[in-house]
Amino acid sequence: MLEFINNLDFFALYWVQEHLRCSFLDGLSAFLSVTFNGGVGWFVIVAVMLFFKKTRVAGVVMMVSILLAFFVGELALKNIIGRVRPCNQDLSVVLAVDRPLAYSFPSGHTGSSFAAATALFLCNKKWGVPALVLATVIGLSRAYLFVHFFTDVLAGAVLGMLCALAVWYIFKKYKFDDRITALAGRLHKVFKN
Repeated sequence: MLEFINNLDFFALYWVQEHLRCSFLDGLSAFLSVTFNGGVGWFVIVAVMLFFKKTRVAGVVMMVSILLAFFVGELALKNIIGRVRPCNQDLSVVLAVDRPLAYSFPSGHTGSSFAAATALFLCNKKWGVPALVLATVIGLSRAYLFVHFFTDVLAGAVLGMLCALAVWYIFKKYKFDDRITALAGRLHKVFKN
């Protein structure tokens, strides 16, 4: 079964390389890869959100979701599963980015992106929908770049969504959003004086 999935994954990746590869998509995918590596692009968005009362809770939920996805995906699952990246199995494909050395499954870029976007969607659907579109593009770009299989991307998306849902549930159940708002109000008063 695993061999069948692996063969199907390679078939899809080779089809993309043969039919969709172009300089524009190479550049866009490489830009997204660098910008959102380790969730950095999302953390920049979170940092901005933390400055505003209206978006502060969403920023905290996003930050915790990204961190949870990182710990579960990057530190645990990748090392337990140990799937070799497609670019490290077929060295003949020319990459538009540096060759990653870490394991492949699940995609960390996709996991952090869907954790952030889902968290934002749960807090604010108006902003969450474009964030989910961006997360999808980031995930697909990882397969386009031949550094992840499509199943890595799918697993990263599911992992990110589950992490955001778990964080959202805990925040709501234990009313952390009220506590964050109250703490921010106290900090604002301290810095204002």
